[in-house]
Amino acid sequence: MRIICVLHNMKPWRWIWIGLGLIVAITCFKGLEKILPVESDYQRVNKYPSLVYLPDYTTGPKIYASAAILVEAVSGMILYAKNEHQQRAPASTTKIMTAIVCLEKGKLDDIVIISPKAAGTGGSSLWLKAGEMISFHELLEGVLLRSGNDGCVALAEHVAGSEQGFVRLMNRKAKEIGALNSNFRNTHGLTTPNHYTTAFDLAQITRYGFAHPEFSRIVGAKEEAIEWYLGEKSRIARNTNRLLWSFAGADGVKTGTTSRAGYCLVASATRDGRKFIAVVLNSPDRWGESARLLEYGFSNFSLKLLCKADTPVTEVKIRQGAPSVVSLYPRRDLMVVIPKGKEGEAQKKVILDYGALIPPVKAGASVGKISFYYQGKEVEWVELFPMERVQREYWWNRFFRRK
Repeated sequence: MRIICVLHNMKPWRWIWIGLGLIVAITCFKGLEKILPVESDYQRVNKYPSLVYLPDYTTGPKIYASAAILVEAVSGMILYAKNEHQQRAPASTTKIMTAIVCLEKGKLDDIVIISPKAAGTGGSSLWLKAGEMISFHELLEGVLLRSGNDGCVALAEHVAGSEQGFVRLMNRKAKEIGALNSNFRNTHGLTTPNHYTTAFDLAQITRYGFAHPEFSRIVGAKEEAIEWYLGEKSRIARNTNRLLWSFAGADGVKTGTTSRAGYCLVASATRDGRKFIAVVLNSPDRWGESARLLEYGFSNFSLKLLCKADTPVTEVKIRQGAPSVVSLYPRRDLMVVIPKGKEGEAQKKVILDYGALIPPVKAGASVGKISFYYQGKEVEWVELFPMERVQREYWWNRFFRRK
């Protein structure tokens, strides 16, 4: 009752100021709506796009590894796969995930003090001793190049306080990336119950890792000088990935070997803007099979840009809309892979949701998609949205405009 009385007794000039304030607020809100597109339900669920299959992905070179996959990293398209979702021991390819979490949670300039637990870790080693000090960055190089298990534990303890705390971060990050068939129990890949991943997941994780410039730099280095704090000592770490010396364009990534996992390799190479990632798990010839997969990619597939996020794909007329014509933009670039000589079997289609185009239409609202079809099958797609809000134009607006 008091509020009603106050409003009733309010002087007219105050009502004018309140009205002006509301007009300004609404105008600002609509202006923001034009420059801040609404995030779709698809984006909320899929923060990082998953890999997609190109038809005929089971054909390719003869591969004897227990599981394998070939992915074009720019487009995320799978060109070859064999038992790619089979859960297997990953050995030291585990360190790819370890490195990603280190890069996102740690500080490269930090100084790490080696614990007795880290120094006592078995398997491949950087020969760390308890009490030694070495920079975070140098340890990370030793982990990815020399595959130092002791360095993995030291980094994990520094970032999360314990290796198990760090492992929880690894599993959480794997789920965020979309590696849903993986479960890590340690940071280095030594045989442990319930420690597993898949060829598919390793390709997904590696593709994500390449978004970090420092990850790309380290995994592509043939060797680095690892220096302890204050120049106490140094050691040359030579990359365990032989393809860096033997395959044209090779630029990563990580080897792995245990009696349970067999010989494993995640390999990558880049030529002419195309980047391929090959994974072989339990391979009788990891170097030869990885090279054949990578060469198969370069020899048989081309990369094409179907649309760019900052370039409209089409214009659409909106009945009783103001404006009556709007441009539609893709949410992200759409890069696709097309087999060489079969370009005629590839198509792009714009598919609109006319129900979503009935005004009012919010800026950023999903109103359709642009799709890539190959051999008549939809392979990949990207949502389309308007940059600006479309108001409903009522009959009296049209009447006064004619006047």
